[in-house]
Amino acid sequence: MTRTPRTPRRSRTAALTASAVLIALGATACGGSSGTGGSGGTGAPGKGGTLTVLDKADFDHLDPQRVYTTEGSSMDEEIVRTLTGWDETGSAPKLVGDLATDTGTPSRGATVWTFHLRHGVKYQDGTEVTAPDVKYGVERFFSSDINGGPPYAAQWLVGGAGYKGPYQGKELGSIATPDKYTIVFHLNQPVADFNETTAMPGWSAVPKAHDTGSTYDTKVWSDGPYMIKSYAKNKELVLTRNTHWSQSTDPIRQQNVDEMDVRFGQDESAIDQQIKADVGTARTSVQQWPIAGSDLAQLANDPALKSRYYKIPAPGINYLAINTTRVKDLKVRQAIEYAIDKTTVRGAFGGSAYGDYATTMLSPGIGGYRRFNLYSANPAGNLARARALIKQAGNPRPTLSIAVENTPTQEHFADAVKTSLERIGIHVNISPIDAANYFSTVDNTKNQYDLTWGDWIADWPNASTVLPTLFDGRLIKHNPQANQDLSYLNDPKVDALIDQAARMTDVEQRNAAYGRMDQQILKDAAVVPLMYMNFSDMSGSGVGGIIPDTILAEPSLVHVYVKH
Repeated sequence: MTRTPRTPRRSRTAALTASAVLIALGATACGGSSGTGGSGGTGAPGKGGTLTVLDKADFDHLDPQRVYTTEGSSMDEEIVRTLTGWDETGSAPKLVGDLATDTGTPSRGATVWTFHLRHGVKYQDGTEVTAPDVKYGVERFFSSDINGGPPYAAQWLVGGAGYKGPYQGKELGSIATPDKYTIVFHLNQPVADFNETTAMPGWSAVPKAHDTGSTYDTKVWSDGPYMIKSYAKNKELVLTRNTHWSQSTDPIRQQNVDEMDVRFGQDESAIDQQIKADVGTARTSVQQWPIAGSDLAQLANDPALKSRYYKIPAPGINYLAINTTRVKDLKVRQAIEYAIDKTTVRGAFGGSAYGDYATTMLSPGIGGYRRFNLYSANPAGNLARARALIKQAGNPRPTLSIAVENTPTQEHFADAVKTSLERIGIHVNISPIDAANYFSTVDNTKNQYDLTWGDWIADWPNASTVLPTLFDGRLIKHNPQANQDLSYLNDPKVDALIDQAARMTDVEQRNAAYGRMDQQILKDAAVVPLMYMNFSDMSGSGVGGIIPDTILAEPSLVHVYVKH
């Protein structure tokens, strides 16, 4: 899942290689929050008022079967409910039933999962949420019109490879609804952590009568505490109370504010300074995108902001993908690995407060992480080694394009990459892309760049939701509009390790396989790992109830209130 729109984190279709194994991961693997915000969870929640959410760009999607960014997923938590969800009010995230009464019941060796829905959960028009609505929602994953979401339904549900979605009047037989409150999923392999998948937005109910297909982004039908009042794309989203939502049926959310006013399009730094000033509506505002790199070091160390500053560890990685189908010479790719000055790159994102230098694609805390470094021991790079590799490659002087978001932080990052590579004779053309459409653009195989910035947060804290999604070469052709393999790596050695890990039931063996997979990807020089990320956000002094969400690395709004 990506942390900036972006996404998606997105859809992989008919690849049947498994990315999860018969291992219970445990709901606490992300660890506790390191947020420092004093407004989170202290005092009695206020009722009423308007929370303003300031975002630099609109969401890629809010359609629950298409959303795959952390910002979009966090906002969807206010609008739609999922079969399971994460209660993050304690010291560590805990998986609980959301629409379902509990976290589900596995049978037949975890190839069948059964969920029983709560009675009395209501949509915004007062009708009751039923199991057939959840079935229909999940079936939407398979429609070519509903692209961009995560791959797990297509990978795991029996018959998913050939199913084309519900719009042609056909149902998927591996999703059964024996009664209006029971839903049963039949999987093509054991998946012991399937109930963590069902905490993602796509495992939610969509009433067929209110499905508007590819335009559902702006018309999502609510069964959560808030519903869409108005939505002007790239300008403003206003959520208002769903009067049919009931606290008694919802173990995760509260409904404290009257409205949420989400405003798009301000510069990152302008948002930072507005919330820092804490005047007017800024006092009751929160940001969802991280603090701008140019502001981070100063704001992170400002004692006056300590009570409303949130540093949230992300189970993920910031990286530079090298398109292996365009930059074909391994020695040139290895030269890029050695040439990148990570000190200037990290400086663009805000310095040490943003995160530690990365040398692997799996981050510490993710199951399967193994510490290693195949390239420069100095984060500033090793120019001598880079130049030697370029010489061995025949001294090419290529011109490469780099795709980044059109924000100051990203453009400063691109400048740092350009400066690094020009020292070894590689010229770089910077291609800024509108942030709201960034991942929709770079994930489309028709828009291939030589170098692409990316970040990725595990869908849940295990390598099975990172490496197979980002580097299974067999998924590329199945996802031309939602390809996550930004390096276009198609290495049979990596694919074989993905298949091996999927079959392993021993956690130590599986993690060792993921560690070898990580090393093989770096041997291929398919990506330059940059930083293990932290995300820092702020709120105004009039905002309370913020929970640092360590699953999404977002300031969670599920308990938010406005102080009076």
